[in-house]
Parts: sequence; structure tokens; C-alpha cells
Amino acid sequence: MTTDFNSFGLPAKLLQSLARMNFTTPTPIQEQTIPLGLEGRDVLGSAQTGTGKTAAFGLPLIVHLMNNPIATALIMLPTRELATQVQAALQPMIPVSDIRSALLIGGDSMFKQLKQLSTQPRLIIGTPGRINDHLERKSLKLNHTDFLVLDETDRMLDMGFGIQIDKILTHVSSNRQTLLFSATLPSNIVKLSGKYMRNPVRVAVGSTTTPAANIQQELVHTTDVEKYSNLISQLEKRTGSVIIFVKTKFGTEKLSKKLNASNHQSDAIHGDLQQRRRDRVIQSFRDKKYRILVATDVAARGLDIPHIEHVINYDLPQCPEDYIHRIGRTARAGAEGSALNLLTPADGSKWRAIHRLMHGKDDPSVPFVSERKSGGKSYGGYKGKSSGGYKGKSSFGGGYKGRDAEGGFKPRDGEGGFKTRDGEGGFKPRAGEGGFKGRDAEGGYKPRDSEGGYKGKNPGGEFKKDFAKKDFTKKEGGSAKPAWKVNKPRNKGNFKPKQAA
Repeated sequence: MTTDFNSFGLPAKLLQSLARMNFTTPTPIQEQTIPLGLEGRDVLGSAQTGTGKTAAFGLPLIVHLMNNPIATALIMLPTRELATQVQAALQPMIPVSDIRSALLIGGDSMFKQLKQLSTQPRLIIGTPGRINDHLERKSLKLNHTDFLVLDETDRMLDMGFGIQIDKILTHVSSNRQTLLFSATLPSNIVKLSGKYMRNPVRVAVGSTTTPAANIQQELVHTTDVEKYSNLISQLEKRTGSVIIFVKTKFGTEKLSKKLNASNHQSDAIHGDLQQRRRDRVIQSFRDKKYRILVATDVAARGLDIPHIEHVINYDLPQCPEDYIHRIGRTARAGAEGSALNLLTPADGSKWRAIHRLMHGKDDPSVPFVSERKSGGKSYGGYKGKSSGGYKGKSSFGGGYKGRDAEGGFKPRDGEGGFKTRDGEGGFKPRAGEGGFKGRDAEGGYKPRDSEGGYKGKNPGGEFKKDFAKKDFTKKEGGSAKPAWKVNKPRNKGNFKPKQAA
């Protein structure tokens, strides 16, 4: 078993850099990966977050660049924050000045990145989207890149970077060494390794579905109404930095505002923040300018902030594997940490899935409760009192129906089409026989006591208005019009008014 970094046969200058950084004893993932990397082997590795993966692939990479003056290396990561952290972690290790790095991430200044590339850096660190942008602009060439690292590969594929990774790898030397790391090794990762790696050696340290032993996990049973007050109570019992996970971008902003209003200093990060603000929020949290960071899963992925002591799951994740990634933000590098879960009755099935992932069995202390979906009194979509579509009180079919209808939209006693209570076909008023009729009319549309056309309330067909001073006349069989309209039409061109019968 390796006890220090001297046994790896690393260059003296590199060992001096590690000594300055207080690197003394390699972690298990470093013990297994570094010798294989120095031999030039491809490595397919899985390990929990915070286990020292950066040095595990970084040290063989630096040695390769030191031994091959024209070689270049590429590290691809899923998020801007993770790429920035990897560059910050590797830079102090590099003992020679001719190995410069460039950080190519989305949301950052293109001019700044072009300036970095003009210095001919030998180490490129970035996200797939921005790396592809530079390849299309021809501001980046990877034909001499013969050392490739794909970190957090499962997350890159989950975020839809698969096609972009394929494009990038067509520009990289086929005679390369590849180190691929993933929190889990599902079938799509294994397929990717078979496509782009040469006889990779699989390295796995610990269980990727089991949290670190130095994380104390806690459950607090609550309700939606009491959840926020329970959160405040738990925050007041704890000291140190806290990261709170919620499920939506809007939820991060909303919860952060409520916490600040309750005198708990906080800020929020999510995927829609502009890069400048994201950097400012994360740096302020790193500098302990506020105690609480509210985040979504994607925004917090890869965050490496050593002083995070507590992770609180205000909302449980949809995917059980994300729970492992969330609580891995604490207890890093051997430190102690806690993970608190606020569990409502509707979260029972999610927690049972998480528990099965970690322990292989259900948690007997949490009863199974089906999650209710939005809608009426039953489960599934928006419904009335019975199941299936949107219905009235006693219907069981589909579509929108009246109380006792059997098809289409019908009133209470109708049997077909749209009918009124006593109608038998088409759209009919209560006592009508055909067409659209008034209640007592024989044909057409008529008012109650009139015999033809549209008439006023007075019998005989006269249309009068007490308030009008003008002379009104009646057109037979039609509507009454003022005399000035009937007798004095506008006479322009060939226009002839319609004469009353």
C-alpha cells in the first residue's frame, strides 16, 4: 500500500509542488489511478465526490506534458463552476512555466478566452458547448491533444452534451490516452468507453450509491404548512455554513428572500443566473459573507467549498442518485458533516427509493403514501369527484359531460348533441320546434308577444322610445328604423338604399 507520493516516481519538481500544497498521503482513488495513468493506460473510474479525483487524473496529465514538450491535454467537465475549480486546483501543482492553461466556459467573455488561446496554452479546461464554439471559429485546434480527461461524464450525458462530445473527439488525436470518470457507470457510460477508449482499466473506490460514513443523516417529519417553520427551527439549532436544495429555479429565489426576511443571510444560485452573478454569489459564499446558499441540483453540481457543514433537502430530489450528489457537498476531504431531510407525507415514496438505493431495502419507519397530483378530490390530472378527464358529478366516461349525460356535452335530460331540457335535437329553446326560436315563437327569432320580425314590446309592431325625440317608423316584417335613416340615405355614386316593402 502506498504511504506517500514519493513512491509513484513523480518528478522532483512536481513533488515539491505537492509538498507546498500539503499533499502527504494519497487517497484510495489516487492510489489506484496515478500508477495506471503514468503507464499510459486508459482508465474508467468511479468514485464518490470529494475523494481526490482531480489529483488522480491531474498528476499523470502534468507528467505527460512535462515529458512531451509539444503535447497538449484537454479536460472536459459539465459545468462552469466545476471547470473553474479544476483549473484552480491544478494550477498550483504545475511546476514549470511553459505549461499554461486556458479556461473555456460558457457565459464568460469570448474576447478574454481568445486572448488566453493566443498564448498557445498546452492545457485546455472547459465545458463541451464553449469548446465546440471555439472549434467552429477555428480559434482552437486539438490535433496535438493526446491526453483526454472526461470528468463527471454521467452528468455531461444527462445534460445533453453527448453529441457535442462526439464532435469534439473527432478533432482530438486518435492516438491518445483517455481517463474517464463518472459517479456511476450506467450502460451509456460503458458504451461511450467502448467507443472512445482502448482496453480501459476499471477503477472503483467505495460504493457510489453509499454516502460517506462521516455524514450524519437526519429525517424531520413535517407537513407542507409547517415545513418552513421547521426549517427555521433547524437552522437556529445549527452553526456553520449550510446549503439548502430545492427543486425549482423559482423556488431558490423565493426561499432565499423568505430566509433574508427572517434574518438568516442567504443567496441563491440556479441555472438561469448570468455567469458574472453566479461567480459573485459563489465567491461570497466561499468567503463566508453569508451563511446559507439555496441551490438547485444542476447549479450546485461540482461545488467544492470545504466549509459547508450542513446540507438540507428542503425538497427531496426526483432522482435517488441526485441525493448522493447533494449530500456529497459536505464532509469533504475527511471532514464531518450532516444531511437533513424535511419529509412531508407526499415525499414517502421518494425517500423509500433513496433508502433502497443506499441500503438495498425500504425504510420501515416511513409509511408509503401515494403522491397526490393536482386536481379534484381524486388522483390524476384535473378531475371532478369521480375519475377520468374533467367530468360532472356522476359521469364515468371521458370528455366533458353534464351530470347524467352519456356522451358529448348534454344538459340534464338531453340524449344527443347540445340540447336544452325538453329539446330533442339540435339547439332548441325550451318550447321551440325548430331552428332558433323565442319561447313562444313559431319561426325565426321572435320576442314573446310579437308576430313577426324584431319588434318592440308594444303590440302591433311599433317600436317606440319615450326618451327619443326623433320620428320613428316601422319597416314591415323587419326592424323599425328612424325616419332619417329610411327616408334620407346617403346617395353617393350608384349606391341605392333598400326601400321598405
